[in-house]
Amino acid sequence: MGDSKSGVVAEDTKNLETSEESQTALPRHVAIVMDGNGRWAKRRGLPRVIGHQAGMKALERTIDNAKDLGVRYLSVYAFSTENWKRARSEVQGLMGLFRYYLKGKIQQMHRRGARVRFVGLMNAFQDDILETVRSAEDLTRDNTDIDVIFCVNYGGRQEILDAVSSLMRSNHDGPVTEDVLRKHLYAPDIPDPDLLIRTGGELRISNFWLWEGAYSEFYFSDLLWPDFDRAELERALHSYAGRNRRYGTA
Repeated sequence: MGDSKSGVVAEDTKNLETSEESQTALPRHVAIVMDGNGRWAKRRGLPRVIGHQAGMKALERTIDNAKDLGVRYLSVYAFSTENWKRARSEVQGLMGLFRYYLKGKIQQMHRRGARVRFVGLMNAFQDDILETVRSAEDLTRDNTDIDVIFCVNYGGRQEILDAVSSLMRSNHDGPVTEDVLRKHLYAPDIPDPDLLIRTGGELRISNFWLWEGAYSEFYFSDLLWPDFDRAELERALHSYAGRNRRYGTA
């Protein structure tokens, strides 16, 4: 798994920065399901938390590469509502990494012009994490090079349920259209993902951006997330550039 055959279609790896076709068909919003950290560690006889650490490094690379290639919004499925069911030791390790990333990397992202945002049921986290999240969002709020959206304690079905509940509480008077419901989603100002990438060789989206991803293009990579690199991101973007998005009109 995961060499020259990674991805649904093998693509030319010419440099996207010099490709006129790619510049005109570049996805504005790329979403990623970062799958395979645990399997990456298991294959090396290492604890799962080491796989998550390697996944953090892959995320840092991907943010920089996406920004360099002209992606305007990058959202990542960092922690799902179902991830709480994992072994207690793994969840504690993930929370430790979350704290480390927030405290150690946000200043670096700020210097690189990234706006950091968090989407999900944030109140489930401890107060120190919530305070750091708010500080990160405040610090980077005016940055415009790339928006990086961390979906944490996020589930697509829960988001839709929460949107419906919020709409009902709003005493909305009139027909309920897509635009009306969208205003009650977690981040209605973020454009829908144009391209959704999943690593790890699995062919599912696992409850990620269910409403927003209704017309997303998909790219499934055999690479485990810690091995995801610029070349594979370029292959995904080239695959997207060659597609004809019709939105059900033909």
